[in-house]
Amino acid sequence: MEKTDKRYQAYLDILAEELVPAMGCTEPIAIAYAAAKAREVLGQMPDRVKIEASDNIIKNVKSVVVPNTGNLRGIEASAVAGVVAGDPDKVLEVIARVDDQGRRDIKAFLENNEVVVSKSKSDLIFDLKVTVFSNESNAAVQISNFHTNIVKITRDNRMVFENTYCEEAGGSNLTDRAIMSVADIIEFADTLDASDVHELIQRQIDYNSRIAQEGIKGKWGANIGSVLMETWGDDIKIRAKAMAAAGSDARMSGCELPVVIVSGSGNQGITASVPVIEYARELGADDDSLFRALVVSNLITIHQKTGIGRLSAYCGAVSAGVGAGAGICKLYGGGFKEIAHTIVNALAIVSGIICDGAKPSCAAKIASAVEAGILGFHMYEKGQQFYGGDGIITKGVENTITNIGRLGRDGMRETDKEIIRIMLGE
Repeated sequence: MEKTDKRYQAYLDILAEELVPAMGCTEPIAIAYAAAKAREVLGQMPDRVKIEASDNIIKNVKSVVVPNTGNLRGIEASAVAGVVAGDPDKVLEVIARVDDQGRRDIKAFLENNEVVVSKSKSDLIFDLKVTVFSNESNAAVQISNFHTNIVKITRDNRMVFENTYCEEAGGSNLTDRAIMSVADIIEFADTLDASDVHELIQRQIDYNSRIAQEGIKGKWGANIGSVLMETWGDDIKIRAKAMAAAGSDARMSGCELPVVIVSGSGNQGITASVPVIEYARELGADDDSLFRALVVSNLITIHQKTGIGRLSAYCGAVSAGVGAGAGICKLYGGGFKEIAHTIVNALAIVSGIICDGAKPSCAAKIASAVEAGILGFHMYEKGQQFYGGDGIITKGVENTITNIGRLGRDGMRETDKEIIRIMLGE
């Protein structure tokens, strides 16, 4: 693929849009970002906060620890952290620099001020609005469709900014993901000038490796990563999924280290990258090979998620685990045929895992997804594969990915609603 090919620049743009740093689970951080921006627009510290959030955001914020808050959880803590101590210029690292005094101020605000949470009246899957009040003044910021997409800002009920709503799977100000295909992704990775992605990919390697190391040596969540290593040993097939799980162990339990996200998710960013990094180290692969493998893993993950949407009842770790399997296959010299079969095999194994919000058990789901990606690769390596007509698998990797998008976006819509009702005790 030549640099002059429009697809080449499109893939570079997609990577730049998706591989961004974030601290903490991205849904509570999106709330903190909206809240910090609303306080900035208000121009003073508010005395009351109102948060309106869609069901899927409520689901993903309910059980996760908000970093830099002293182990607080939930929507209220997320919003107040942004209001009291957030820096909106840092976007998804909005509460990265909260100090001890900031944590005390967050706690005091929660104890002494009214913070109200209600369900969004919007039909959008991803929709949140934070309104802050001070005496007779108010300011509101609405984010829709993806985590940094501010669509509306008001000051004293007057519009000061408005942006057209984006489509769920992409956005008017994002590169069109419809351009993506497995064949093109592999061609792009093969012909890529690695210097074009060096900064992005190296940051992903550095950030996500660091939080995985913290997760494996510390005591975070259910310690899925260390349980895997202690039970089955330091074989690369175990270590790859254990280190990815460990990164999630730390992240879901409030670790303050940033990660580089993929498809709006830190867990997906960790899952798509850490196993590939571990395999590259095991194989002694050079930086160029690792970069190309990570490009494959990231883009295959994004390609799957495009059809599913940012939030769904379909666990996003599955898409990233499949992407990791494709990246590992690339490290072993796999081309289109080998990578396509790895993807299809892996999707046949784990496409039934549900998303029931961000929490410690995400780490275990990540381990299962990565194992499926690795098994999918080794199946084809040994001459084994699943065939079209086996359940939801259809002949052709693009057709199978389309089926998965349909399953996650349409088929699991009612499942998503029931999961949320269960979680909320309704």
